[in-house]
Amino acid sequence: MRTLLIVLDGAGDKLNNIKTPLQKANIPNLNYLASNGLNGIMYTVSKNIAPESDIAVMSILGYNPFRYHTGRGPLEMYGSNINFKNFTALRANFATIKNNLIVDRRAGRNLTAKEGKFLAQEINKKIKLKVPFIFKHYSEHRGILIFKRKLPCEVSNTDPSYERLGKLGIVTKTKILKLKKCITNNKKSKTTADLINDFTMKSRKILENHPVNKNRIKNNLLPANVILTRDAGNSLPKLNKKKNWSIVAGMPLEIGLSKLAGFKILKFKYPEMKSRNIYHHLYENLNKTINEALKYVKKENNSIYIHFKETDIPGHDGLYKEKVKMLELLDKKFFSKIKSIKNTIIIVTADHSTPCKLKQHSSDPVPVLVYGKGKDNIQKFNEYDCKKGSLGTLIGYNLLKTIQNL
Repeated sequence: MRTLLIVLDGAGDKLNNIKTPLQKANIPNLNYLASNGLNGIMYTVSKNIAPESDIAVMSILGYNPFRYHTGRGPLEMYGSNINFKNFTALRANFATIKNNLIVDRRAGRNLTAKEGKFLAQEINKKIKLKVPFIFKHYSEHRGILIFKRKLPCEVSNTDPSYERLGKLGIVTKTKILKLKKCITNNKKSKTTADLINDFTMKSRKILENHPVNKNRIKNNLLPANVILTRDAGNSLPKLNKKKNWSIVAGMPLEIGLSKLAGFKILKFKYPEMKSRNIYHHLYENLNKTINEALKYVKKENNSIYIHFKETDIPGHDGLYKEKVKMLELLDKKFFSKIKSIKNTIIIVTADHSTPCKLKQHSSDPVPVLVYGKGKDNIQKFNEYDCKKGSLGTLIGYNLLKTIQNL
């Protein structure tokens, strides 16, 4: 039997005095799968760790990130079809800074594809460093900084929202977000830290005076006037290949991980960000992913990993109603179509919780349902009900193995 592994990015939330979005949402099809399947909860990486998506997804796919992870930068580079032999890569964000305080880590989320392209071109053209580099913008506020040399990279993040636990990226508890200097306790990595700081300073000067940002300010939009970096790495993880698996996803991170794991990439292009309406754009992306996923579910014989990125965004933005709306849309347009598929095991979970109240990832466990391997007495798919299910409490990298042994 093939498997559909469906990850609702950031769909988990925190139980408090109000219902979580999963409890609040009208999701009869997800509840059908839960009531006719096995249920549990899962710490995607480890208890008490609020993970970034890279280590969470790696873990869900069956690879212990404490053993395999080499940094998020290399994964995003590889998933963007950039494959230098020698490199040091970091994930990057266009952000907004004022008086050294980060006003918005994502520059309002409304950086268009055209604006991002212009800013990246200017950075690559005008900045000279001691080591050759490229800066690639790929979606909204997101980018990748790649040095064309293998450098020691035991360095800290300049992004204040994430810190490093060894090679893993985890959420920091810092409330006041200030631009950080890249530092290191390793003498060999000092050159790398200096390069990153030099890039940050020089790119900031270019961005502050760029016509794109002057025009954004003129139109009451947040300028993309600083670049935050995190999760440096200088090698790709060596993952044991999985047979007969495919992936439907539009972001470099998930694509990069899956390529390394031997998956067939059922790649598609997200619509370009052209307007300032971020949620209009997100729903375009979500509907595109749904349509592509349904198409491949019908024609592919492989097991398929399907990643819905959009459900994470309302949690970061603190938009409870939007998170509920997205879950309901997925239930109506996607889960209603797949619940009757035969000879298929369906797994539904999240890569982490992104509580609307916190506006960031948390260490709270996520719900898991497994349809096609038996049934317990749980009736609804959410954090509270699944906790009482027969699967108990799982750790992410044991998920697929546990289900295989059922």
